[in-house]
Amino acid sequence: MKINIRARGFELTDRLREHTERHLRFALGWADDHLRQISVRLSSQSGPRMGKNKRCLIQIDFPGVQDIVIEDTEDDIYVAIDRAVDRAGRAVARQLERLRDHRHGPPLAVDAEDTNILPPHSI
Repeated sequence: MKINIRARGFELTDRLREHTERHLRFALGWADDHLRQISVRLSSQSGPRMGKNKRCLIQIDFPGVQDIVIEDTEDDIYVAIDRAVDRAGRAVARQLERLRDHRHGPPLAVDAEDTNILPPHSI
């Protein structure tokens, strides 16, 4: 799993990078074989009336389907990262479940008399 982290509006420190990577690997390591790349964009908006102004946007490149995009905004960038990563883990699990269900739909049976495909319950 390739992780690309960028920051805008503040310095991306080694501590912040390591925190983000560690949490992503912990939450998504089990799905490593299914993920191409994860992009993380950390940003800060300045101003006295901005409220929650630290943002973490995670984009997960999922082969064969639309990318998963998760965003969280908090006062503390570490909290924004943790919440976004937790949601990303759940979203990846749901997406893999959908793909597995889609690929492993009910088996089809072949009628020997006329070689028509019949649903399994008609055998």
